[in-house]
Amino acid sequence: MQQNNSVTEFIQLGLTQDPKRQKMVFVIIFIFYVGMLMGNLLIIMTIIFSRTLGSPMYFFLFYLSLVDTCFSTSIAPRLIVDALFANKSIFYNECLTQVFALHLYGCMEIFVLVLMAMDRYVAICKPLNYTTIMSWQVCIILIVLVWIGSFTPSTAQIILALRLPFCRSNLIDHYCCDMQPLLKLACMDIYVMNLLMAINSGALCASSFIILMISYIVILHSLLNHSAEGRKKPLSTCTSHVIVVDLSFGPCIFIHTWPPTIFPMDKMVEVFYMIGTPFLNPLIYTLRNAEVKNVMRNLWHVRITSESKR
Repeated sequence: MQQNNSVTEFIQLGLTQDPKRQKMVFVIIFIFYVGMLMGNLLIIMTIIFSRTLGSPMYFFLFYLSLVDTCFSTSIAPRLIVDALFANKSIFYNECLTQVFALHLYGCMEIFVLVLMAMDRYVAICKPLNYTTIMSWQVCIILIVLVWIGSFTPSTAQIILALRLPFCRSNLIDHYCCDMQPLLKLACMDIYVMNLLMAINSGALCASSFIILMISYIVILHSLLNHSAEGRKKPLSTCTSHVIVVDLSFGPCIFIHTWPPTIFPMDKMVEVFYMIGTPFLNPLIYTLRNAEVKNVMRNLWHVRITSESKR
């Protein structure tokens, strides 16, 4: 990546400048990140080695856990290291790479959640055509489209970032490289840039959230025609999905549609979005999904049995 100014690195101010609070930040982020890794990798391995979790729903859940892992990993390790050391510098190219990664995996999470809602809609509202509509060929094509659709806005963000001239301070009042903190350092009129960002990211989050809420309202209305026993399992699954959607899109909409200011609350909302939500997602899906819990128990039992026979 070639820069159009003399800036070679940025200095990130992080979540706090207080040494004691930095230690607290280290402990909290480390615990959440390790918990996120364990939870999502457990779901990934369970789906890979299970013979019963082969439906498209778990195929998309696998990708959600994979994306969540990559999303948090693009920010958490550096945040943990920065909390331990005084030097919080980041090279220009590394900074833009982080911007690209955050938007790539953020977009992918949005699109995968949309696919999961579509899968539940077809399964509940079109059950007789489910295997035809959600065939493996279709699922693979959809995932390819997710990658393509995620690269497009992420590349747009990088193009915008490359056009920013930096001639002021190189201090980023944030804990990571994102467009809003970088725009505050640019020596140019950023009104148009903010407008383009609102269209590129904010509109994507808001419109996807509206589509998801409408789809789940249709799904829940369709469940009213099922018997009490027949709607118990799909209702539990949809409830888990709605909780995850709310946890993901609430901070996302706040970050990309709120006026461009940097307050401590803004930072905490972004931390929750990038690390807290990926940490909670596997808990929500495993605690509310009896099928996943049973498979995990069976796999654990098989492992214990095989080790005891050695």
